[in-house]
Amino acid sequence: MASATRVAIVTGASSGFGLLASVELARRGYTVVAAMRDPEGRGRRLLEAATLEGVERRIAPSRLDVTDASRAEAVVAETISAHGRIDVLVNNAGFAQGGFVEDVSLEALRAQFETNVWGTIAMTKAALPHMRERRSGKIVNMSSVSGRIAIPGFAPYAASKYAIEGFSESLRLEMRPFGVSVVLIEPASYRTDIWDKGFAAMAGGPDSAYAAPLARIRGLAERSARKGGDPRDVARLIGRVADARRPRLRYAIPRRAGWMAAARDLLPWSWYEAAIRRLLR
Repeated sequence: MASATRVAIVTGASSGFGLLASVELARRGYTVVAAMRDPEGRGRRLLEAATLEGVERRIAPSRLDVTDASRAEAVVAETISAHGRIDVLVNNAGFAQGGFVEDVSLEALRAQFETNVWGTIAMTKAALPHMRERRSGKIVNMSSVSGRIAIPGFAPYAASKYAIEGFSESLRLEMRPFGVSVVLIEPASYRTDIWDKGFAAMAGGPDSAYAAPLARIRGLAERSARKGGDPRDVARLIGRVADARRPRLRYAIPRRAGWMAAARDLLPWSWYEAAIRRLLR
């Protein structure tokens, strides 16, 4: 039996944007299936945050590794069985693999795509039949400004986000006749765990041919992450998108990130390349 309460699934809900978005959606009245790899352990942070907001009863932790397509299908089926509907799917699970391409192993590149791309696709495909049949629903895919502007040292991450951009553009056009909206959220640097983990996992060391430029890029990225905005702003944006009747395809946040992407597209490539070369000197 369908619930009258709106229902959302959020992947990667144990930290960062996923944790904050889960609390924000619960605060807006959604029942939130908060999917994560370790609900008994890292899920405690989410429940503590939800309790502070008084919305812990609206949070339903669920075990999910998005690289396991069968488990993705099971989470969707369990949500429909328990709640009768899925109104919003937030594909947030992901990580950032850094390093210059020559230094990044194929295994690391594949892992980046398994989570960021194939995990998003698996969850989306699992939810699509239900949303199509209901002729209603929103799929919110967490991209990045790196899906519009790529810099040296983050090719694996940028490539995965460029893939999500193209996937989402096509899917939005496919699903619009069925009343299903597909939305891209494109944050710039924010103070979340993803960058701490990404810096720790950066490929390349002091013996690398790219050690000097990698150190400069890493320093810039670390400063940008430290000075990044409040991640709750991104969670609030996800909440507004979930509630919107006709959401746009893209939401860059902060707005200057969208302006940067537009400027990069309009300016000659040689200007952008020269600016990056100056940064690496």
